[in-house]
Amino acid sequence: MTSNNSDFTGPTTGTIATACAIASLKTIFNEEVSAVNVKTPKTTLNILIDNSEKLSSTSAISSAHKRPYNDPDVTVEVEIDAKVELIPFKDEKVIIKGGEGVGTITKPGLQIEIGEAAINPIPRQMIHDNLRDLIPEDKTAIVTIIVPEGKKIAQKTMNPKLGIVDGISILGTTGIARSMSTKAYKDSIVKQLDVVVAQNIEDIIFVPGNIGEKLAIKDFNISLDQIVQTGNFVGFMFEEAKKRGIDSFTFFGHIGKLIKVAGGIFDTKHAVADGRREIMITHAVLCGASNEVAEQLYDSKTTEDMLDILNKEDLSLKVCNSIALAINERCRLKLDLDINVILVDMKGNFLNNNFIQP
Repeated sequence: MTSNNSDFTGPTTGTIATACAIASLKTIFNEEVSAVNVKTPKTTLNILIDNSEKLSSTSAISSAHKRPYNDPDVTVEVEIDAKVELIPFKDEKVIIKGGEGVGTITKPGLQIEIGEAAINPIPRQMIHDNLRDLIPEDKTAIVTIIVPEGKKIAQKTMNPKLGIVDGISILGTTGIARSMSTKAYKDSIVKQLDVVVAQNIEDIIFVPGNIGEKLAIKDFNISLDQIVQTGNFVGFMFEEAKKRGIDSFTFFGHIGKLIKVAGGIFDTKHAVADGRREIMITHAVLCGASNEVAEQLYDSKTTEDMLDILNKEDLSLKVCNSIALAINERCRLKLDLDINVILVDMKGNFLNNNFIQP
């Protein structure tokens, strides 16, 4: 299986790092390397190597790219390097280090100890397993993983929020990356909860994304550590919070996203379900809106337009309070959670007043 045989799968950063380590070790032994086979927990992948250079009689460095596949992952096409140096045997056959562009762990709750390079356990094990039998008995291989653009790319990931500084993480549980729209993305965002629990953080605020995060920091006297982003996977994140003993928290964000939960829509991706208009009309009518107002709401294109209509009828606060209560009720009935709901518009103005200030 090659690194680009499927439109929907590709090698993980851990697989590429392992491939480069194998290539560097082979280069030390004067082998010409254009591709290497990497044994992963699932299968064997053939990874193309961009370049290998022998630095001395005992060291070499190799590079490869994470080849493109159908995925928005920011690490697609990123260059990953591995420098390998052979030294006299020291306790273990392989010592793994993080170089430039590989993050460092600074918060508890992750799979790696504080102060260690953000190279996850499975990639570490893959490097060990693939190199161990290639290393002379009297030698230890020091493997340094480098991501030249890692520090820059990391700003587009969850790493800064998770306390992983100065670079990306070397990830992977199977050696094969799949679409970030499902499992891989969920795996990345759920780590926020592990960090929150490990630090015993209270007064947690869940937000859909970056906009909600910025508004929450602006409006409340809170730290970034208190904020958890759900993305579109609201139900998933709430379920994972419940599993970790987080039973009560604030749910804060733009009404256009949160209103879906009032209708029982816990995956808020537009392609999955919408229902914003129908939910808004239902609560407006329950709060006394006329048929004419309901028709105006039905013809509206955005929740902001709907709010303008409700403001003219002096119904906005009443309707938003009703929606906030419905969100709380949905979460209580579905997940047995007590949610403090705060709805805002695009400018960050509070739309309901039946909430507790975080």
